[in-house]
Amino acid sequence: MTGASLHRLRGLGRDTSGTSLIEFAVLLPVFVAMVFGMIDLGRMFWVQTAMQHAAEMAARCATINTGSCGTASQIQTYAGTQAYGLTLPANTFTATTPTCGNQVTASYTFSFLASFNGTSTTLSAKSCYPK
Repeated sequence: MTGASLHRLRGLGRDTSGTSLIEFAVLLPVFVAMVFGMIDLGRMFWVQTAMQHAAEMAARCATINTGSCGTASQIQTYAGTQAYGLTLPANTFTATTPTCGNQVTASYTFSFLASFNGTSTTLSAKSCYPK
């Protein structure tokens, strides 16, 4: 090897002109996964809060307004309209009358958008309004 080629070879080890691009390429997928994961968690908490609100309002309606919420199907329909703009099927909600008063429970399978294998979890809510 000549002195000039040896000098170039040593200089190559000290060259840092592409490190930012490599760091960016390594960290971008991690950052994007974290952002979409946070968005999915926010969606999940929103659905949970909406279901809890709908269950509370439907249990209250069953006690206070028996004209509009007199039957289980009327309570289920009413609960579906109280879910903060979500379109939840009426069979998500179940109305019963245990000793605590009028109770409405909800169960919904939430599917995460940011998962590759179709991960889902079951969300539930329950409210009982005294008679």
